[in-house]
Amino acid sequence: MEDQFTWFVRHRGPALRRTAYLLTGDVGRAEDLVQTALVALWLRQRRVAGHGWEAYVRRTMVNTSTSWWRRRSSTERPTETVPESPAATGWTDAVGDRAELFDALRHLSARQRAAVVLRHYNDLSEADTAQAMGCSVGTVKSLTSRGLERLRHVLAATSPPAVPPAPLPAAPPTTTPRTARESS
Repeated sequence: MEDQFTWFVRHRGPALRRTAYLLTGDVGRAEDLVQTALVALWLRQRRVAGHGWEAYVRRTMVNTSTSWWRRRSSTERPTETVPESPAATGWTDAVGDRAELFDALRHLSARQRAAVVLRHYNDLSEADTAQAMGCSVGTVKSLTSRGLERLRHVLAATSPPAVPPAPLPAAPPTTTPRTARESS
């Protein structure tokens, strides 16, 4: 018989991995993040009510992701040139849009990213998001608003400029019918 923890990992694991990917932007780091959060749950499963496991894991992922982001940002060094972007691979627009959105999420701070992902990807309420992040509802509103504004700015900067519509062809010259009086 499958124990409760194994059932939780098997059934909620894919959703947790998707959330972790959106928090980290990297498949390997997302797997590490989920594993770290599940280990924390395993060690404390007797103290966390069964119905609260997912909230506990989510909060652990947000806190750990934020910690990793802070640690990484203090060791990153800017380079003089920006690396070339990969060549187009012929993916459909939907996949390209998704990749563009994931790249744009990386421009947000860890807390803004967490708020946007939990609110709009996981479809949590403001109160549930606040609980997962360990902050007030007002902070969630502020982080989400600023995060979405930043996403709009980043996506607008990376999308190609809109092509103005082609001008309409000139209308043919109009002729007025001649009356009998004009023709004589």
